[in-house]
Amino acid sequence: MALGLNRIWVRFGLWITAAVLMTITSLAAGVLLFSELQYREFYKQLPTPVRNELDALNAQDLDSSPRALQIYIEYWEGDRLFGEKWSLLIGLAISLPFGLGVGFWISRRITSPLASMVEVTARVEGGDLSSRAVKGNAHGEMAEMIDAFNGMVDSLETLEAERLATAASISHELRTPLTVLQARLHAICDGVLEASPAEMKTLLSQVEHLGRLVGDLHTLSMADAGQLSLRKERLDLAALVGEVVEDQHPQLQKLDMALSLDLPVQEGDGSTDIRADADRMRQIISNLIGNVLRHASRGRWLGVQVRCETDVQGQPWVVLSVSDAGPGLPDELRAHPFQRFAQAPGKRRREGSGLGLSIVKALVTSQGGQVEAGTSERGGARFTVRFPRL
Repeated sequence: MALGLNRIWVRFGLWITAAVLMTITSLAAGVLLFSELQYREFYKQLPTPVRNELDALNAQDLDSSPRALQIYIEYWEGDRLFGEKWSLLIGLAISLPFGLGVGFWISRRITSPLASMVEVTARVEGGDLSSRAVKGNAHGEMAEMIDAFNGMVDSLETLEAERLATAASISHELRTPLTVLQARLHAICDGVLEASPAEMKTLLSQVEHLGRLVGDLHTLSMADAGQLSLRKERLDLAALVGEVVEDQHPQLQKLDMALSLDLPVQEGDGSTDIRADADRMRQIISNLIGNVLRHASRGRWLGVQVRCETDVQGQPWVVLSVSDAGPGLPDELRAHPFQRFAQAPGKRRREGSGLGLSIVKALVTSQGGQVEAGTSERGGARFTVRFPRL
């Protein structure tokens, strides 16, 4: 019942019905008031014996008897129809302003949230994304609409802030290698530096950094546009993780990191099979491990686990967890761990474009999976990726 009353059209109909009933009541009250005034004027003009006789008849509930009607006909002055017209006019004079007032009040009460939305829309159109619509006394669907509208403005504000931050970060990321390239090439042209193989290797590393950044930005833009090319097929996630980890062994040994690898026994039963793009999955796994090597190598531990689990709805999932023993996520990134260019422009960054985790989020989501960040059992960061099991 409460849900039905929260419908806009139901509540609006009830308000209008209440306004009509109140207007009719005020009209009837006006007519009765005029009739009462007329009766009192008639009663005053009656001779005393006739008045006493009429009182006696009324006391005996004989106010409609032939004698009472005879008294009314004999002593009533004026046109009855004229009196009824005046009673109707007085009733209308009372009820119409009352009805208009109630109607305007109901209209204002119902449309005030809409007026607030119109005002905020005009401000948003002008570039002010800090304004929000006021809910006021709205309930039910109207309140839900205001919440949805404010949520939309919140999303626009977040996207605008992300756009500005991304533009600033991209300009910084591009400027740094370009500045190095420009300075060293000028030095080579001026004869200050020799065009040795070591110098060429330094310049090549800067060009490769630019290539990685442009490639990562292209991947993200294609994922955002829903045009990322995916060749989905049945693949064993545990086997694929084992292959990628094996490729990372030299880097792990170089950083003296201990590896804790927990993979299900491969028996060909398809317990860890998922439907995904093999190349994109390799990119996801490599980015997660590479994030640990760049930012948590001093923890000297990398944990990689693949397991199967079933959620409360009975849906089976294949879960990949990548954990470390590093410092964990910074406080400013805990709420948005997959934010693009997580480090502020100007802050010294290790290898990478700063888009690795953002790419993981985009690739996992585009393939129907889920990804989340948390804390590992050793106090570092843990990234968990889930895909529906086949």
